[in-house]
Amino acid sequence: MHIYDYIVGAFQEAPFLIQISLVVVVAMIITIVILIIGLRATRSLLKIKDKEIANYKTQYEALIVDFLYSGDDSDEMSKSQRSIIIKLKSGVRIPSRQKSIITILSSLMDEVSGEMSDDIKSLYRKTGLAGHARHRLKSKKWHIVTKAIWELRQFGVYEGQEEVSKFITHHKREVRKEAQLYTVDLFKFEGLSFLDDLELPLSEWHQLQLLEALMTEGNPKICDIKPWLRSPNVSVILFAIKLAKIYNQFEVKEELISLLAHPNKEVRSAAISVLNDLFGYETEELLQLSKDAFSYEEVHVRTAEL
Repeated sequence: MHIYDYIVGAFQEAPFLIQISLVVVVAMIITIVILIIGLRATRSLLKIKDKEIANYKTQYEALIVDFLYSGDDSDEMSKSQRSIIIKLKSGVRIPSRQKSIITILSSLMDEVSGEMSDDIKSLYRKTGLAGHARHRLKSKKWHIVTKAIWELRQFGVYEGQEEVSKFITHHKREVRKEAQLYTVDLFKFEGLSFLDDLELPLSEWHQLQLLEALMTEGNPKICDIKPWLRSPNVSVILFAIKLAKIYNQFEVKEELISLLAHPNKEVRSAAISVLNDLFGYETEELLQLSKDAFSYEEVHVRTAEL
């Protein structure tokens, strides 16, 4: 008690500024101690959570693999498969476990094809994950919406078309890009209908992604690309020219010829290149007739190519 009384007395007798300084120092020390304890507790909790997630991931991987290999030749699920779906549905209700299950299924989708891929897509629906993804489309956060659209595309959920189509012209580039890829990846040339009224530009990289999505179809049913060659959107015209070249669209010759007088130099050059690929020496005559529309370099470089 004597030491305590001495400290209190000394504090009371000290100048006011010294008292304030001591209070601030003590408060800072207490705050630092609390922060250190809190940080250590947080790190411990994170380690426990990471370990728990790793354990659940191992369990879910085993369940999913068992599901894929425990079926028979019939269309009906086996008793073992039904039991696995019940366990997975239980995990899907918990966000952290749901994320683990999606990660596992996505990794498997990248490694398999054919019937096994279809089984994974079926499992994605049966566990209720498709419903969760469609529900996340209502989120106000653009990155959550983007991830949800990606999931629906990855696992071939055609039922989400109406909801996803609302994001095709979204103000956020990442969202509209993913929505456009969804429509093309799942619906091929029918999914390109958004080009009819598209005002925003398509980047070169995005055009390549759209073309890649189209090329996964064995016997494509190519739609009429003529309206896109007349689009006021330069990037849409350039994309349509790529389609004309890849899919040998000889019937768009007149539209390509009309592009020889387009005010955009890149469009003119692309049109010349495709005319050359599709119609060979006929292009030389067209170039001579249309030379007033080109720069000196365009005419002579393209003529040399022929």
